[in-house]
Amino acid sequence: MTDETTAVILAAGEGRRLEPLTNRRPKPMLPIADRPLLEYVLEAVADAGIEHVVFVVGYERDRIQTHFGDGDDWGVEIEYAVQETQLGTGHAVLQAEPFVDGPFLVLNGDRIIEPSAVESVRRTLGSASEGSGSDEIAMAVSRSPTPSEYGVVTVENELVVDLIEKPEHEPPSELINAGVYGFTPDVFEAIRATPTSADGEQSITAAIAGAIEDGAVRAVRYDGLWLDVTHLWDLLSVTGRMLDRSGGGIEGSVAESATVATATHLAAGARVGPNATVGRGATIADNASVGANAVVERSVIFPDATIGPGAVVRDCVVGANATVGANATVPGGDATVIVEGNVHEDVRLGGVVGDNAHVGGGAVLAPGAILYDEVDVAPGASASGTVEQGTQIRRG
Repeated sequence: MTDETTAVILAAGEGRRLEPLTNRRPKPMLPIADRPLLEYVLEAVADAGIEHVVFVVGYERDRIQTHFGDGDDWGVEIEYAVQETQLGTGHAVLQAEPFVDGPFLVLNGDRIIEPSAVESVRRTLGSASEGSGSDEIAMAVSRSPTPSEYGVVTVENELVVDLIEKPEHEPPSELINAGVYGFTPDVFEAIRATPTSADGEQSITAAIAGAIEDGAVRAVRYDGLWLDVTHLWDLLSVTGRMLDRSGGGIEGSVAESATVATATHLAAGARVGPNATVGRGATIADNASVGANAVVERSVIFPDATIGPGAVVRDCVVGANATVGANATVPGGDATVIVEGNVHEDVRLGGVVGDNAHVGGGAVLAPGAILYDEVDVAPGASASGTVEQGTQIRRG
């Protein structure tokens, strides 16, 4: 592979399982330690020595293009391919065809990986191109404790011989598709020849099924960092992992009597009041404030949000310009959460407060409560379950 290898990063999806946080922003722009998730993916690509990047964008694409621009701040050249309608990952890759000249890589824009994954797939694809066939494919595979949630891969003699998307029964392997591919331009024709699914989409994995049968997909084993943000509670756990790795940082203003733990992040415009406590795994974004005597632990506080005096907020995501009033309580802990009809038990999610929502003074959110944008919980009231946008909850 030459130094001119292109990396195609898929960032067009809506992220519906992450509503309400994705109602106004694309999933790849959700903050992890106060930086967009997509930024971590781009840095892995740049650190692997790739200088030409194509973002496939669609939903709320202006947010991505405004933040990343031409890529100069990251030492890369970024071009943008637009997927007007989200019709699957294979269809997304097709949109990048005019920007690709020669072998290229494809990555998901919502999974944090290390540069070594990119380097290994690039190297493996290079050796394939120089060897037996120009149409060979490289695919990163990694072990997962929950393989059934992903595409489960069977590998024999370092070739992918089977790939089952989210198997309903016992998975045949702990190996999963890690979402980093190496392709030659031949894949574009394979995608075009792939029938659409019942929901009208074309996936990458369906497009390369024939190559798997032909023994033309090389497995690239990867055991480094691999963090996936699929559900709301993943935003909290992945943020915690990244803060543990980086140690966090305090740039905002902190009252002398306040306590801020290690592995937290306070943005430059964040404010923490007297006797307040900010615990491990918490991020406080720009222009967000934590009032006197409040407690914020393992939570993600978006820009312009307000945590009132004496409030307790644990295992919670508080959206942009949202308010958690004085002495309100989000006790945190494990919950049962229903997402798109699927029941997820024992997930650690204290609650989600959507953009511009308001939780009144002394109100309580039950574990797993999800308040959509502009919900208004009256002082002293309680909220649980999923509360639709604009709902008003009154006491009694």
